[in-house]
Amino acid sequence: MSYPETAIVADGKFPDHPVPVGYLLNAKRVICCDGAADFVVEFGLEPFAIVGDCDSVNNKIAEKYSDRLYRISEQENNDLTKAVHWCNDRGYKSIVILGATGKREDHTLGNISLLAEYAKLLSVRMITDSGILVPVLKKSKIESVKGQQVSVFSIDPGTIITSSGLKYPLKEMKLKNWWQATLNEAEGPFFELDFQGGPLIVYLKFTD
Repeated sequence: MSYPETAIVADGKFPDHPVPVGYLLNAKRVICCDGAADFVVEFGLEPFAIVGDCDSVNNKIAEKYSDRLYRISEQENNDLTKAVHWCNDRGYKSIVILGATGKREDHTLGNISLLAEYAKLLSVRMITDSGILVPVLKKSKIESVKGQQVSVFSIDPGTIITSSGLKYPLKEMKLKNWWQATLNEAEGPFFELDFQGGPLIVYLKFTD
């Protein structure tokens, strides 16, 4: 498996599944969103940087790592977005996001939807304790395995999509709501999505 060099850890549920933990352990640099630094340090790793408004990071952690604390006080973006922009500004163009789901549903939905914006800047995917979320901006072939559960979501209503390689084909389907292209299944080592509109978020459930 090829791991991105940069892992951003958000302040959601800290990962415990072997796949996201593997991404965390194999990252060259771990960027913490504010209070996520507490969990990263407790896990036994040192943050490369702590980015955010720093209103929830432990005072002892903030003092110990003051040389890598980047306080960004503006409130137009959440801490995850601040961390992504921080990475992009420094040329870290391949990242994985961990710990961005699993607590508040509004934060979870917001963080997932933001993948479509981040994908315009750099290569990114989000790993949870149940699967992988991949933003798709154009017609794409997506790696999978036979039998893997797949769901497709359109950020913008009205996207027209056609698929190949899925158990339940999408044939010029107009996506008006999030549920319409969910609960599908890959038939082989990849599937293809061709669409007008978008962008899309593709969810790939772990097979183990």
